[in-house]
Amino acid sequence: MALTKQERRLRIKRRIRKSVSGTAERPRMSVFRSNKQISVQLIDDLSGKTLMATSSQIKEIAEKSVNKIEQAELVGQAIAEKASAAGITSVVFDRNGYLYHGRVKSLADAARKGGLKF
Repeated sequence: MALTKQERRLRIKRRIRKSVSGTAERPRMSVFRSNKQISVQLIDDLSGKTLMATSSQIKEIAEKSVNKIEQAELVGQAIAEKASAAGITSVVFDRNGYLYHGRVKSLADAARKGGLKF
């Protein structure tokens, strides 16, 4: 029987998470994408804590009427600014089972332009 989209994404996610892990110096940048919103977290897997997070629902981004790809770029810029303010320059990217194109790619590119290395 064929896998549903969600089951397929979860299998890919488990396969990725076997090799991707974050530390306090180089946290894991985990992306979550829903139909309308996108969010990102910087996670220290050794201590099990989220260091910082942002999403398209924060006031500055939600007020702008832009399409979802531009919204993802704004979220990428916001997380890069927060990370640089906290002294984080390098992260490990976790696409969370989503394909690396569209909103996930635009978020990653904007974070790179903002100064994060991954």
